[in-house]
Amino acid sequence: MGNELDAADRGRAAGFAPALLEWFAVDGRRGLPWQVSPTPYRVWISEIMLQQTQVATAIPYYAAFIQRFPDARSLADARLDEVLHLWSGLGYYARARNLHRAAQQVVRDHGGQFPQTIEEVVALPGVGRSTAGAILALALGQRHPILDGNVKRVLSRYFGVGGYPGDAQVGQHLWSLSEACTPQSQVEAYTQGIMDLGATVCTRARPACLLCPLAAGCSARTQGLQDQLPAARPRKRRPLRDAWMVVAMWGAHKVLLERRPASGVWGGMWGLPEFPTRPHAEQWCREHLSQASAPARGDVLRHAFSHFDYEMRPLVLRCHGKSPELRDDDRYRWYDVREPMKVGLPKPIAKLIARTQEV
Repeated sequence: MGNELDAADRGRAAGFAPALLEWFAVDGRRGLPWQVSPTPYRVWISEIMLQQTQVATAIPYYAAFIQRFPDARSLADARLDEVLHLWSGLGYYARARNLHRAAQQVVRDHGGQFPQTIEEVVALPGVGRSTAGAILALALGQRHPILDGNVKRVLSRYFGVGGYPGDAQVGQHLWSLSEACTPQSQVEAYTQGIMDLGATVCTRARPACLLCPLAAGCSARTQGLQDQLPAARPRKRRPLRDAWMVVAMWGAHKVLLERRPASGVWGGMWGLPEFPTRPHAEQWCREHLSQASAPARGDVLRHAFSHFDYEMRPLVLRCHGKSPELRDDDRYRWYDVREPMKVGLPKPIAKLIARTQEV
């Protein structure tokens, strides 16, 4: 399977966009916040949010984000803590860190104006070929093929492409099909339409084939392979990681937070002091917390990341403060749950802290 399409695929590709555009004109999604005044900056923010997030979930986050950061310069000038705070709850926090870095790059290299060529957009942190193409197509009407998860599913089913889309050879074939299907005009409508079709009709489970404008020519429907295409990622056993979390409480409502390393799980955000074993955690408490009570083990909380499960084992105690070597407020801070500061706090960590307040 290479990049060249055979005559049959080229022929079927010719009728793809007209049918899709006719459907989109009647049934496509409209009135979404990022579709109002769709500048490259606004579309960029929405596309990054929607990479791992459903539309309904993203809408309130998008509204708050755009209100606080209406342009690249305001985002670039913000503290990373504030950016992560507004992102808290969306997950996949590398997206927020990359947005912040990319905004600084836009200011530094492009005078604060979001770039308008595919090469310049792809050069931004966290932006791949498909996302860059979608931004320029939706905001400026430039013709670029895209290949996000929804598009992969639509093309795999319509053209009967077997194999896992994440494999290089399969992916290259899908890119060729996307290029062949993308029309020369009405690019904005086509790009939004194919994403909408995958999100609302050609869904992962129980696709609504009777409502699909492409049903008559769809290989998967003809052969009854909707549940098998696209092929799933080859299954691997999910690894399990674990850690002990110190939930050190001071006074009535304060909990000690530690800024996490810039890379890794929840990079750059604030969390609880974390250790590989309980003895390590208890030793740290003895050395760094003043007059700490005997720690008690709390209920384990498991969180599923995309590629592994994370088991958090809280060690809860009360103390009268922290030792002098923990005075660095850029690394250690007391977090008042009654008057929370605006910092990036992962949702599972917030849940662990809330549990201690309920006891």
